[in-house]
Amino acid sequence: MSSAEESSQVGSKNEGVLSEELAEGIDYSSPSHQEISKLREAVFLFLLCLSQLITQISVGQTMGTGNYIARTFHVEGMPGEMAWFTAAFSLSVGTFILISGRLGDMYGYKTMYLIGYAWYAVWSLATGFAAFVPNRIFFQTMRSMQGIGPAIMMPNTQALIGSYFPDGTKKFVYLSLFGAVAPSGFVIGSLLSGTFAQLVWWPWTFWLSGMGSVLAAVIAFFIIPKHIGHKSYGSFDWYGSVTGVSGLILINFALNQGPNVGWDTPYVYVLLIVGVLFMGAFYLIEKRVANPLVPPDVLRGDTGFVLGCITAGWACFGVWLYYTFRWSIEVDHLSPVLAAAQISPAIITGYIAALASAYLLQTISLSYVMVISMCAFFIGCTLQATRPVGQIYWAQKFFSFLIASMGIDLSFPSACIILSQALPRHRQGIAGSLVSTFVNYSISVGIGLASAVEVYTTKNKTPSFNTTVTGMRNAFYLGMGCAGFGIVLSVIFVVIQFRAKMKKERTSGLQ
Repeated sequence: MSSAEESSQVGSKNEGVLSEELAEGIDYSSPSHQEISKLREAVFLFLLCLSQLITQISVGQTMGTGNYIARTFHVEGMPGEMAWFTAAFSLSVGTFILISGRLGDMYGYKTMYLIGYAWYAVWSLATGFAAFVPNRIFFQTMRSMQGIGPAIMMPNTQALIGSYFPDGTKKFVYLSLFGAVAPSGFVIGSLLSGTFAQLVWWPWTFWLSGMGSVLAAVIAFFIIPKHIGHKSYGSFDWYGSVTGVSGLILINFALNQGPNVGWDTPYVYVLLIVGVLFMGAFYLIEKRVANPLVPPDVLRGDTGFVLGCITAGWACFGVWLYYTFRWSIEVDHLSPVLAAAQISPAIITGYIAALASAYLLQTISLSYVMVISMCAFFIGCTLQATRPVGQIYWAQKFFSFLIASMGIDLSFPSACIILSQALPRHRQGIAGSLVSTFVNYSISVGIGLASAVEVYTTKNKTPSFNTTVTGMRNAFYLGMGCAGFGIVLSVIFVVIQFRAKMKKERTSGLQ
């Protein structure tokens, strides 16, 4: 099945939801596409990409400076606790995105976009001030609260693009650019945080982010057109929200906390079991409510395979990014600034891959794009996992950055595009929330599982340089396993699409 045929089928499916849209009170006769100048459109696009940039900057804020923060809270040499500095943020982003997309559908994408910036500003400042409270749990809690801001921004940003721009090359390119800035965010966040940690004090990276987001919100208020999309007045899925968010939080908390206190600690496995039960209840609720947070149809067929690949690939990416930075600082003995500078080549290949995805999705099957991206994740992580201690940067590490970034910027834009096409205009918030939920939640889970592998494979060994290296390699191997599963899933996707194409051709020949 070609990409064009997939788009046609999606379009036909969307035509069938017109009666549902009218029943929800959506007036498609009113103008929703406010014409703006080219300059304003460029600034509009920049602001939309800025939300992705800020999200990834925030992920990078604790990648290279984990040791500095650990000293402040007296948890040096505790990888499980240090992993929470990043995982707590990704946990909130990946969890609360689930409901913010639906809220955007109901109350307006621009409104929720601005609320996200305001929330992020307040809690970024609070995260910085947590340095004055010598308690790691308080800092990790502030990081969790900070993550809710991007959780509100991200799906509504995608919805602004999906709802304002009609299907076509421009929309595909803009969604691709939205994904392409991700590597830039990691680099900028790591460079800034490393610079402040070395020259001033690490909290300044959080204070600067808070102040910058206030300025961005003010500009966005005047630049983003007022009427984009149509508000949906359907009911909000409260039962699904409570069970889904609770289940995701409990499962993620258990997976990340297990390495710190031991999996035999009762509250760890109890919370894991309760979280699984909540997710079971969430699944049953979503099958019965009129306006589900996650439409069951989206989790099947092509979109189901895409989200499955996203889960595997981005879990690998979380492991690769976190442990690459730790390896640079603890094994290569680089400064946080130099460690961040080394990843900068990923920016170039990231933009190339993202723009290529906009073209590829219009020429080849989506399943092939997923295979390429999953292989990029696998190769990038493998190069880091097998890199000898003391090897020069240009041998394996440089190519790891180039190749892994292709996985990021092929998979994310592709998922955004296919989900945007799969859901009607009044559900673009849900489309955005699904992609971002799977991406960010997978990062958090991947880091949590990798830290568990690191802790338990070195638990009974004498702390030493070799033990540190062994633990990190084992974590990278887990990342390779995640990407390997993604490759298997994407190959199955290819086979299914190939068989469907052959069946369609045979049917056409008989007619």
